[in-house]
Amino acid sequence: MKTLKYLLLVLIALTLNSCSIYNFTGTGKIDAKTFQVNYFQNNSPLVQPGIERTFTLKLQDILQNQTNLNLTNVDGDLLYEGEITGYNISPMAATADLKAAQNRLTITINVRYVNKKKDADNFEKPFSFYYDYPGDQQLIGSTLSSALDVIFERITQDIFNESLAKW
Repeated sequence: MKTLKYLLLVLIALTLNSCSIYNFTGTGKIDAKTFQVNYFQNNSPLVQPGIERTFTLKLQDILQNQTNLNLTNVDGDLLYEGEITGYNISPMAATADLKAAQNRLTITINVRYVNKKKDADNFEKPFSFYYDYPGDQQLIGSTLSSALDVIFERITQDIFNESLAKW
């Protein structure tokens, strides 16, 4: 009976100990205290005003919400920078009279990530996602806002996973 109590105590101790390393975002232990997100310029051939600011803020938000890192303007342990390289609208389906029944907005963002504590984690790569909307709607107002929310949520999560989550 005494052995069973010790075994149970050891099992509980190991279970609680392992919880200190894992968290629900999948980041594990991050060997950094601060992060810096530089302004992402919009260098796409088709320019939608304001999306560079929106994206920069969304990336800052996801990093603040899913880690315990502090945002800084200079000399962050982790640095995110890059540019919006693509903002494309293309027809995806046509009607019988050759009009677009559905359009797709695709945004591509080139990201450079620098981890000053661990050079092996550094990368530069493009991230892209899309949003489909009816061909009879223009990409303005709430349609544009919905599209940007969906696209930026996916791209920022992909950047987070690539740089910190290591899934």
